[in-house]
Amino acid sequence: MDKFLTKRPRSNESSVKDDNATTSSSPKRARVEFDSNNLVADPGLRMPIEKYDGNIKDEKKYGNQYRCFNPSWFDSFPWLEYSAEKDSAFCLWCYLFKPTTYGLQSGRDVFSKLGYNNWKNVISTFRDHEGNVTSIHNFAADKLELFKNPRQNVTQKISQHSSEMEVAYRVRLTAILDIVQFLLRQGLAFQGHDESSSSKNKGNFLELLYWYGARVDKIAKTLKANAPGNNQMTAPKIQKDLVHSCAEKVRSLIIEDIGDRIFSLMVDKARDISVKEQMAIVLRYVDSRGQVIERFLCVEHVTDTSSHTLKEAIDNLFAKYGLPLSRLRGQGYDGASNMRGEFNGLKSLILKDNPYARYVHCFAHQLQLIVVGLAKKMSIINDFFSYVIKIVNLVEASCKRKDALRQSQHENIVTRIEKGVISTGRGCNQETSLARPGGTRWGSHYYTILRLQMMWPAVMDVVGNVHDDGTNPDQQGVALGLIDRMERFEFVFILFLMKKVLGITNGLLQALQEKNQNIVNALDMVEGVKFKLQSLRDDGWDELLANVSKFCVENDIEMPNNMEERLLVRGRPRCEKQATTYLHYYRVEVFYSVLDMIMQDMNSHFSESTIELLSCISCLDPKQSFSRFDAVKLVHIVELYPEDFSKLDRMALVDQLEMYIYDMGKNVDFSSQGSIGELAIKLVETEKNLRYPLVYRLIELALVLPISTASVERVISAMNIIKTDLRNKMEDDFFTDSLVCDIEKDIFNEIDNEDILQYFQNMRTHRIQLAPLDHSSNKSGSSVSM
Repeated sequence: MDKFLTKRPRSNESSVKDDNATTSSSPKRARVEFDSNNLVADPGLRMPIEKYDGNIKDEKKYGNQYRCFNPSWFDSFPWLEYSAEKDSAFCLWCYLFKPTTYGLQSGRDVFSKLGYNNWKNVISTFRDHEGNVTSIHNFAADKLELFKNPRQNVTQKISQHSSEMEVAYRVRLTAILDIVQFLLRQGLAFQGHDESSSSKNKGNFLELLYWYGARVDKIAKTLKANAPGNNQMTAPKIQKDLVHSCAEKVRSLIIEDIGDRIFSLMVDKARDISVKEQMAIVLRYVDSRGQVIERFLCVEHVTDTSSHTLKEAIDNLFAKYGLPLSRLRGQGYDGASNMRGEFNGLKSLILKDNPYARYVHCFAHQLQLIVVGLAKKMSIINDFFSYVIKIVNLVEASCKRKDALRQSQHENIVTRIEKGVISTGRGCNQETSLARPGGTRWGSHYYTILRLQMMWPAVMDVVGNVHDDGTNPDQQGVALGLIDRMERFEFVFILFLMKKVLGITNGLLQALQEKNQNIVNALDMVEGVKFKLQSLRDDGWDELLANVSKFCVENDIEMPNNMEERLLVRGRPRCEKQATTYLHYYRVEVFYSVLDMIMQDMNSHFSESTIELLSCISCLDPKQSFSRFDAVKLVHIVELYPEDFSKLDRMALVDQLEMYIYDMGKNVDFSSQGSIGELAIKLVETEKNLRYPLVYRLIELALVLPISTASVERVISAMNIIKTDLRNKMEDDFFTDSLVCDIEKDIFNEIDNEDILQYFQNMRTHRIQLAPLDHSSNKSGSSVSM
């Protein structure tokens, strides 16, 4: 402080002793000068700072005048800075951009390093510092302008890019983007057999680039003339950056559409073609129009399949895209132990963080478990399906046998048409073949049984030809065993029984695969399946036996003459001579046992106690003029979600439900709706969702809860299309970005090209920086049809 404060002599030599100290030699109060050496250590005894002169810290004495830094100088000199520590002025521009050597001014470091603190003739000094147009200060000012304008930075100045070159760069980059979009929409490879980042093979990308340029003269010129040799924009890194830009724009629109709405999480995992464990993530929510939307977000590569690893991957994903876990209201998995485990499963880990994320076991998977359990528990059904698979494998083993099967089926159809057994018409009697049953999709067994029954004579002919004309004894033995099995009454009986049972459950299985399916419709279909199975058990025996008998007569299959005849029990030694009647065996031990086991499993998996919340939600169903409406159950739902409904909301909901059901009941447009989904859309269209906000919030909860993981399974199927044997070196990021663009085509096709280009430009520094266009004139899909 002593550097710039001048001490004035005092009239008396005594120091300041109290707050009211004054000089003794003058009637006027003298200026109280500050002496840092005499500063009292005890802060309670110090003289208040306001007793000193207000400008004492900033003033300097020049002759008889005191001067200090004037803040008004900031308005006249935008480069000016002031250091209170040094009581000096500095130039920010010279500090940042002053070169080491620049003419005669190169050695003047007063305003850049030392600081200027002579407050006399300040204005003229500042003017002199600015100097003329060639001064060091103005050189630094030019550098500052280049720094503030990225499009005119140093690299741009050195490269001397003209405006024409920038236009050419935009045209070329847009052409590259169009090709990237085309390959993404078609799910095609970019670099042929090697999609790794180190690959130098351009593959499909380069071929399309030349084809594209050849079709458009303007782009052809750009490709040939205006692109520098090291700026062709065809490197795999550029391609992957553009793909990532496309995928991120798709994800951003999905996240923007979700907003602060509640949503559900659906997860499934599978191995891709390169034997990497991938976790597919799909979000389900209700949009602003009241429609149920399921959107694929990404696939995450997980090093192991433990529940903690899956939970960590989901947490990282939610944090990356700003999805709050507190808004999660539902979980849907396929029932794997690491997913639905009661203690350490993914379901339990999420419930610890958010107890309102209700778990719903995939309905379609539960239905498959019922059929699979039937095959495993009953040896006679398991034996039947094993022989069906052997028949399909034998008949479909070679092209020659497939051709023989088609020819035999064609001849049988012609013969039956000539006899008038079947009629002709458009779409009738189409050429077909046996459908191979899927290992994880038991619904496919239904179509295998249908085609086996329809093509029975042709199948018997092919199997017989294999036995008669085969050169391999092993195949002849297999064919003989299959003929013996197929000509048994028992095999035909199981064939018709499983056709009937799978026909009932297959309708529910197919309906559960729909994206717009909701809880109430699923519960209705489950109840319908239970009713049909019970009806089949009570009244279906006679019809089934009649159909089996008719089929056996038409195909010369031996059947019991009298159902009351005795039959030795299968699976027991003949010496024990345990026998029963044909009627008791096929009706009680087979027909009743199969149906009882299926209905027992249906009641176990879809019981009222396990789906209490879903049963309450069904009270919102508008069918039959809201016949299921129950205000007590709906209020119970509110009690399960205190996060969404406050205590005041619960009180208000009772009155709102009364007005709601009165309004809906008298309005035909609402009471005639077929599902809760249609009701939600109608409420939004008529803006009644604003009139009944609490009821609409209940409807959102009902629609958000997932009932099937069909959308996730579609993603897993698409994984095998995008990542094939030839593309098994794809990096994980490139793989998931390609999947997003392929699956969410409806969003991808609507993204403006300019948004993608700007995201691409901001990812890293490029040789040319494109300025945003004033208006969006280039929509996705480009002006040239691919």
